Amino acid sequence: MPHLHHAASGSLESMLLTVIIIFAASVYLRGWLHLRWTSFRIMNGWRAVSFVAGLSLIWVAVASPLAALDHELLTAHMLKHLLLMTVAPPLIWLGEPVRAWSQCLPRFMRRARGAAFRWPSIIKIGKALGQPEFCWLAAAAALVGWHVPAVFTVAMQSTALHFVEQSSFLATGLLFWWPVVHPWPSILRPDLSMILYLFFATLPCDILSGFLVFCDRVIYPVYLSSSHLFGFSALGDQQCAAALMWTCVTLVYLVAGAILAMRLLSPEKPLDNRWVPAVLHVNEAAPNVQQSLEVF
Repeated sequence: MPHLHHAASGSLESMLLTVIIIFAASVYLRGWLHLRWTSFRIMNGWRAVSFVAGLSLIWVAVASPLAALDHELLTAHMLKHLLLMTVAPPLIWLGEPVRAWSQCLPRFMRRARGAAFRWPSIIKIGKALGQPEFCWLAAAAALVGWHVPAVFTVAMQSTALHFVEQSSFLATGLLFWWPVVHPWPSILRPDLSMILYLFFATLPCDILSGFLVFCDRVIYPVYLSSSHLFGFSALGDQQCAAALMWTCVTLVYLVAGAILAMRLLSPEKPLDNRWVPAVLHVNEAAPNVQQSLEVF
């Protein structure tokens, strides 16, 4: 089955996405350096490493040579999905991008943002989007919906729909990991429900990957003509992709659950007030404390 992606348009899209990712990283690092100069406790160095690593994995998924291979191998296609949905989002949130990016906004924009966040409608929308139930359902729907054979085939043949597919994986991945990492406003102690949240999140992946592994026929015939070029049969490629998803998702969620469990069981540390003056120094010229803290 012929693919409608052309090398020229793919190259142009890759260049555009590369520029966007570099710009996002540059703005983040500028804000991170400003916070780092204010106080070493505000933004640790590992957060910047985590954010840049997350952006790098997004680049690998959408703008590197791997982006072209996803039309040739289901395994490469599945690897892209895992990077966009499972690996890159938690790294992005661990970098606390909201706090860093806000440093690069002009003062009037920070004030407007603070005022907008106090609107009842904005608060309601934010609470709804941050509900674990909604985040779980959105991620599960994206995972299962895009892997329905008919939908999968149409997306592989349409450049626009393929872009929507990748964007939805990244967006729902960010949504899914938001209540787990909770980057803003950050919390010191996780909730026990988040461990159960991660456990139940493995179920859609287990069902889908188990079906693909043990199925004795090719579910996605779009790869029948291309997988053999890499030494795979179409069925072997399908089983390899499913095994990759099964292993990667289980491992990532297991590590995240173990970290949450250790934080939950560790003794709570009191707030170190020695660093409060350094935090307030960021906007010490502001007319009141509320404006001083708007930067966060």
